[in-house]
Amino acid sequence: MLVRERMSKPVITVRSDMPIMEALNLMKREKIRRTPVVKKGKLVGIISDKDLLNASPSDATSLSVWEINYLLSQITVNDVMTTEVLTITENTPIEEAARIMADNKIGGIPVMNGDQVVGLITETDLFKIFLELMGAREVGVRVTALVPEMPGELAQITESISTAGGNFISFTQFAGETASNREITFKVAGLDEETVGEIVKPFVERIIDLRTCC
Repeated sequence: MLVRERMSKPVITVRSDMPIMEALNLMKREKIRRTPVVKKGKLVGIISDKDLLNASPSDATSLSVWEINYLLSQITVNDVMTTEVLTITENTPIEEAARIMADNKIGGIPVMNGDQVVGLITETDLFKIFLELMGAREVGVRVTALVPEMPGELAQITESISTAGGNFISFTQFAGETASNREITFKVAGLDEETVGEIVKPFVERIIDLRTCC
């Protein structure tokens, strides 16, 4: 899966000379938490709702409402935006985008086609992918187990489930407890818990969790 398949588009952008309150109102209206900043059509930064809120006076200020409004009208997006922006292309693998976001502790990355901003991939987009990956919205028997790190182990499990009439909704694997095993989680439709457990048991080191869920 590539970023272009799941990025938010068309992307909502703000101008660098836009007053911060106007930008904040736009983000509230569009229900977004961050957006790229452009100047003459070119990416020059990125802004989040936290950046905008932090630029506003605190409740402890002694300024009058007129003084506050005047000061806020003088602050633009350019004054508070982040100028060192990480970007990716439309053809970036989705897991690479997730790695960049996790490694740099950021919640979104502008997606570029040449020098044009064509989308934005965010943590919300990644959460939606995770839900699909785990089959979170579908009913089935969910199994988490440790399997030996050996060629052919996963094939035996999937073949046995399929032969018994089970239909895989999802199948994922993660690092195990040691270098000699892996943790797998999968969801199956068409079989009950007891049957799935009996099928899986001969091929795993341990069944960690077995349940029917949606």
